[in-house]
Amino acid sequence: MKPEKDLSQYDILAVDDVSLNLILLEKMLSRFNIQVRKASNGLEAMREMIAKKPDLVILDLIMPFMDGFEVLQKVRETPELEDTRIIVLSALNKNEDIVRAYNCGTNDFITKPIIFEKLINSVNNQLKLVK
Repeated sequence: MKPEKDLSQYDILAVDDVSLNLILLEKMLSRFNIQVRKASNGLEAMREMIAKKPDLVILDLIMPFMDGFEVLQKVRETPELEDTRIIVLSALNKNEDIVRAYNCGTNDFITKPIIFEKLINSVNNQLKLVK
């Protein structure tokens, strides 16, 4: 699968407390020259986003300090970040978790383990909507 446009110009922030997951995401996205900034928890993610608003966030839900649900809510409550595109990438797969994530403001939800084609398709679709 090849994205419809050059994705190397976009700033993507990956947030996950498992460093191996961040390495895997970076490796997958680097196949399309996508540069990835990384954060290992929700607090770090919020600091990164406030310092430099990303075009897209790929966000885990289960993290220490501030979980992904809290990050979603904070982003949607922060005027300068409220339109940030967010893809949740989580091991949570119960309907109530998925619905909660959408209610908190995610733009898409992908369950782990990662299916590369699904991830790159979602990234491509979300980046089409970036202004």
